[in-house]
Amino acid sequence: MRPRTPPPKTPPKARPEPKPVVLSPDEIALVRSLVIYEDAQVMALNKPSGLSSQGGRGQVNTLDEMLWAFAKPGKARPRLIHRLDRDTSGVILTAKTKPAASFLGKHLMGRRFSKTYRAIVTPGAPDRASGVIETPLRREELGREAYMRPCAPDHPDAETAMTRYRTLASGEGAALLELNPETGRMHQIRVHLASIGRPIAGDVRYGGALMVGGQPVPRLMLHAAALSFPHPDGGMKRIEAPTPPDMERLLQALGLATGNSGQA
Repeated sequence: MRPRTPPPKTPPKARPEPKPVVLSPDEIALVRSLVIYEDAQVMALNKPSGLSSQGGRGQVNTLDEMLWAFAKPGKARPRLIHRLDRDTSGVILTAKTKPAASFLGKHLMGRRFSKTYRAIVTPGAPDRASGVIETPLRREELGREAYMRPCAPDHPDAETAMTRYRTLASGEGAALLELNPETGRMHQIRVHLASIGRPIAGDVRYGGALMVGGQPVPRLMLHAAALSFPHPDGGMKRIEAPTPPDMERLLQALGLATGNSGQA
């Protein structure tokens, strides 16, 4: 008997382009006001706290959907290259062309991106002024919510995670830290800091204080201050986002302002 010839493989279907989202004039004005850098290949925005990057719930449009404000006839709209937590502010990068999106995506996966964050933590600076947190993390689902938990390295769900930190300023009951995650786990910085007893102020999910030094904390005090990455046109590009006004006010009130908190 002749061997049966396998049927020809069906080529994978191309993903349909997402349908345009109708934005209000206020949404268009907001997202345009967030742009902090733009060239022919990339565009970076300073995302405010409270705006979901993607997959938000309810009727409010996400940042990904609001990028339709930049769509031009015959060209792809800008595409998000990475995400920030809903309550985290700061630099978020988009690609303006498909080749740029492919280029940046590959280098992101290859860990060629360098991210710098700033966070206000309590009840003070870590015991060591600088160091590396390498506690493995695991994901845990509780109802509709997802959390990350510290775990032993031999846990079956353990994911390696590494965060570098250094203390920029310290006061009574709080400190300002600079953080560089070497891996990109969900909620990594938040859980790592909580694991050493220094949760981020305003981080309700992981034990952050809502009052610091008599000052109310309006939200998660975590800001993506700078991003360095290989540019599609060659070389490395660094983009910085100024500290949001609410975080700057808290830093001033706590005596933690460094004089250059808009720079990373």
